Amino acid sequence: MNILLACGAGFIGAHFTRHLLRQRHRVIVLDNVSTGDWSNLDGLAEADVDGLLTIMEADVCAPVGLRLRLDAVINLASPASPAHYLRHPLETLEAGATGTRRLLELARRDRARFLLGSTSEVYGVPQEQPQRESYWGHVDPTGPRSVYDEAKRYAEALASAYARQHGITVRIARIFNTFGPRMRLDSGRVIPTFAGQALCGEPLVVQGDGTQTRSFCYVDDLVAGLDALLWSDVEGPVNLGNPEEISIRGLAERIIELTHSRSPIVFDPLSKDEHPRRKPDISRAEALLGWIPRTPFSAGLEPTLRDIAHRVRLECIPPPAFPLSDADVTPLQAWPAAGASG
Repeated sequence: MNILLACGAGFIGAHFTRHLLRQRHRVIVLDNVSTGDWSNLDGLAEADVDGLLTIMEADVCAPVGLRLRLDAVINLASPASPAHYLRHPLETLEAGATGTRRLLELARRDRARFLLGSTSEVYGVPQEQPQRESYWGHVDPTGPRSVYDEAKRYAEALASAYARQHGITVRIARIFNTFGPRMRLDSGRVIPTFAGQALCGEPLVVQGDGTQTRSFCYVDDLVAGLDALLWSDVEGPVNLGNPEEISIRGLAERIIELTHSRSPIVFDPLSKDEHPRRKPDISRAEALLGWIPRTPFSAGLEPTLRDIAHRVRLECIPPPAFPLSDADVTPLQAWPAAGASG
């Protein structure tokens, strides 16, 4: 199959790219790397030996000059973390609108399947727990986060209209919090943020009293769900996430424990748009796709922290207060305790 994957160099996109290549699909990765990184695709030489991978550095909102006939188009293109979409609000709206339409036109041209990577943020600050696909949401249409929330809601409406008017096959995945190796350290997401603070001996900053919850799905499980949905006959949005809830304070304590850090936990006022609870109802995915997340949170957190520790040492913030092997294979439980930085 010939598959175009927009944002294939991003965190989730790079994992999905690798998954598709292992299945011997031909993958065309389209990315302007505004929030992705080509290094996420490092080590794909063996998978690309038969010419299966094509890289196109381009903006999804620009015309895509692609003559190859496509079997599937996957749209994961959008800044997805508050640190990025609040910095680029107009670009985020444009990606959801113009970018989605350009990709839908490619799918219509070739009668290709279209998979939209939507988000749990379409539910806004939910008044229903857990969130089902039938819930219409509680969204502020003009607040700072609206540039992401409404862009995704519009993209869902646009894709659904293309399915009704043009008869193309559209699949919509509402993605809940996802974690794993290759997360950006500067994304503002809670796991890399807490991990970076713990590894450097800095305080872990928790908003409010930390009783608010999130549900974290390991990226390998999410990719399996996206793949199952892409080739399925399931119409309408499908939640993909892990229904196991973890408090933010509990997450901070767990990261401190795993990294053997001496960092304290400190508390800041709760931000206006902080969600008190986020929990998916995945009964539709389980019934129609046979999909459930299979990776326990702790099993996914350990390789995630090893990856973050390796990159903290090399790139973004001061090195951790304990040594790591060059091969980055030191078991987490063997790491020496970190002292206070600086």
